[in-house]
Amino acid sequence: MELSLSKPDKMGKTRLFRIFLILGSVFMILLIIIYWDDVGATHFYQHTTISGPHPSRLSPESNAAAKNKAEDDKDGSFLADIDAFVNQFLEGTADPTEQVRAETPPGETHNQSSEKPEERFVPRREWKIHLTPIAIEKKQRQDSRKQLMHDLCSSNSSFDFPGKNRTFDDIPNKELDHLIVDDRHGIIYCYVPKVACTNWKRIMIVLSESLMVNGSPYQDPLEIPVELIHNSSMHFTFNKFWKRYGKFSRHLMKIKLKKYTKFLFVRDPFVRLISAYRNKFELENEDFYKRFAVIMLKRYSNYVDPPASVVDAFAAGIRPTFSNFIQYLLDPNTEKEMPFNEHWRQMHRLCHPCQINYDFVGKLETLDEDAEHLLRILRVDNVVQFPPSHHNRTVSSWEQDWFANIPYESRRQLYKLYEADFRLFGYPKPEKLLHE
Repeated sequence: MELSLSKPDKMGKTRLFRIFLILGSVFMILLIIIYWDDVGATHFYQHTTISGPHPSRLSPESNAAAKNKAEDDKDGSFLADIDAFVNQFLEGTADPTEQVRAETPPGETHNQSSEKPEERFVPRREWKIHLTPIAIEKKQRQDSRKQLMHDLCSSNSSFDFPGKNRTFDDIPNKELDHLIVDDRHGIIYCYVPKVACTNWKRIMIVLSESLMVNGSPYQDPLEIPVELIHNSSMHFTFNKFWKRYGKFSRHLMKIKLKKYTKFLFVRDPFVRLISAYRNKFELENEDFYKRFAVIMLKRYSNYVDPPASVVDAFAAGIRPTFSNFIQYLLDPNTEKEMPFNEHWRQMHRLCHPCQINYDFVGKLETLDEDAEHLLRILRVDNVVQFPPSHHNRTVSSWEQDWFANIPYESRRQLYKLYEADFRLFGYPKPEKLLHE
């Protein structure tokens, strides 16, 4: 005779099973909360990786090396030799499992065909071979730059400036708009206008693959249309986290700041001001004329009714002088009305070096060397190359001429206004400009 469970027994077992299921779910939720930094937060990222190069870019050997970045930093020369040795055997091989979208065939546009581009197999980029380790002088240069910032940001330093002692949580969201995030390669770039930021934004667009052409991401930075480079929609910045992640945004920022490679580029503060003036007020720029030049002309050049447009102003030979620009910067009313524009706002106010522990500090004065060094550190020098730099940059040797008509007292006040940038980023005090 077969034994069968009574209906109450079956209901009891079902209820018991549901209780265990609920308890198990609660336990898993608690585990995710406890280990949020290493487990839970990963699933809130838009892309697949938390840090390091994107898997599709690397061979298995290189991917393993990327995961052990700490060891790589400790013994860079050893791993550089291993990279070179391994990649001699990898040269000419391809991953047969990697697929990418085919480009539109010549003569056909996307408007002519509504079908999706066919999938095709292509060899992936090979890991770039480096036969020599990164020069010790370059590593020492970076160590020196980072140590200087660390020392001046320390509470033990007697040097004080606005914003030094606040925490990362104290920084308003709107002041995090210069931190561009690339989740594919684990990179955060703080861009500083007038410090090669156009080309670095090009690099970030290529790496993040955020802009497509004929169904494929741009691969050549110089092919990206100029009007799109500074379009904020092309870049995922920290100030956009709130819309995507809500209350988790600050926590995710901190995770990425901890795990990603963070870099910025800076330049001599006074030279940057000269460059900003030349670019925005010596050239016909309607936006900057209406927003800033008109104010300068009215306040400091006695133009009661300046021309309405920049074209009319230039035709009449009317434009603010460099002296007017300096007066505008030193006027206490300027920042009472609105924060400094990003082109002349202090670099430390854009990038917050006392709250963010940058891994790499580049300088415009050593741009070519620093760019090559950085792309190699990021392990993306097989993916993209920094565009050739121009040779007609504003240079420090011009400072004496540009400041010739600026009173000494105004020069001293201007230095005080930008002193934190001079000291944090290791630029010498311009003694010749500050003393009669």
